[in-house]
Amino acid sequence: MAKTIAERRMLPPYWEDAKAELMKRDRIMRKLIPQFGDLHLVGRNEPFTTLARSIIGQQISVRAADSVWQRFLEVCPKCTPAQVLKAGDKLSVCGLSKRKAEYILDLADHFKEKHVHCDKWAEMDDEDVIAELIQIRGIGRWTAEMFLIFNLLRPNVLPLDDAGLLAGISRNYFSGEPVSRSDAREVAANWEPWRTVATWYLWRSLEPVPVSY
Repeated sequence: MAKTIAERRMLPPYWEDAKAELMKRDRIMRKLIPQFGDLHLVGRNEPFTTLARSIIGQQISVRAADSVWQRFLEVCPKCTPAQVLKAGDKLSVCGLSKRKAEYILDLADHFKEKHVHCDKWAEMDDEDVIAELIQIRGIGRWTAEMFLIFNLLRPNVLPLDDAGLLAGISRNYFSGEPVSRSDAREVAANWEPWRTVATWYLWRSLEPVPVSY
């Protein structure tokens, strides 16, 4: 049964346990987590909408992505696969590049033709969901990982291709020195099985720079 908007805004069931564990074992998390009080990860909309918005937001600023998204909703207010496919070439008026418009249409086609199994994702392992998602044009591992975090609310995702995560680790663990994926992976080993939660707090630590998390 689909969750209501109110339910999706509820605290993820693992969040408080994760906070306690992270603060117990990681001195940086022990200082960082209390700074954000009762704030927590909030789930986003249904699968198609989440993925469409992720594609639109690729490689552009948060402000630009929000602007394009609002124009997209003017053309496709229900944001359903059928509506997107019907819009077709009209997607170009939303400010989408030709390539992104093609990606959105391919996404819609995958959902309409049931080439993806969104009704089964909740029961599938993270890597199995990723493997299915990256078959869609325009969806790489980063986008799939954002989907795991924000739609499926998976607790242990580590998006090593995310610039915000690397920046957060750099600022909080390495005094601003650049960090590699290997450095990030080593730091994150201490966060298992709550890497999503630690990642979210590191994203928040970068504010007031606007983020779409």
